[in-house]
Amino acid sequence: MTAAATDERAEETGAGWRGKIGLMDQREMDEFLAGNNLARLAVLDERGWPYVQPVWYQWEPVEGVFWIVARKKSAWAAYMQRDGRVALTIDGETRPYRKVALQGTAEMIEEPNVGGQWVEIAKLMATRYLGDHGPDYIVPTLDKPRWLFKITPTALVTWQGVDWHSRYKD
Repeated sequence: MTAAATDERAEETGAGWRGKIGLMDQREMDEFLAGNNLARLAVLDERGWPYVQPVWYQWEPVEGVFWIVARKKSAWAAYMQRDGRVALTIDGETRPYRKVALQGTAEMIEEPNVGGQWVEIAKLMATRYLGDHGPDYIVPTLDKPRWLFKITPTALVTWQGVDWHSRYKD
């Protein structure tokens, strides 16, 4: 098979530069969410306006929830405590493009504290986002109070590849 025929066949099957096209299966989604992409968290401020903040997250595939740790003075944490309706988007920056978008309910698990359940989650996130320097970042700030929120998706969609979903092609 020639190189041109191989490229043509790869495009027909969704491989090649476009990547795999379509929804991610559970394994693909779990693998993607285990990466170090930032999430964009949308909450409602005190006037009911959307407020979007880039955040670190921890995906828990067994429970199907996202963990968010916030500093005590984070305005968006207080907004989430007041109104638990949230949205998250997580998208990759390189091809093949992948993304997860969801709406969900945020539940405050811990008010700002030192030494709570948030510590282990924050350590996991720091290591995932910063590699070997994760402890260098998180350990010196463990005396700073933080909130812990659990976000349970109520609607979740995934997509991967460089192409439009069929509903947009009409």
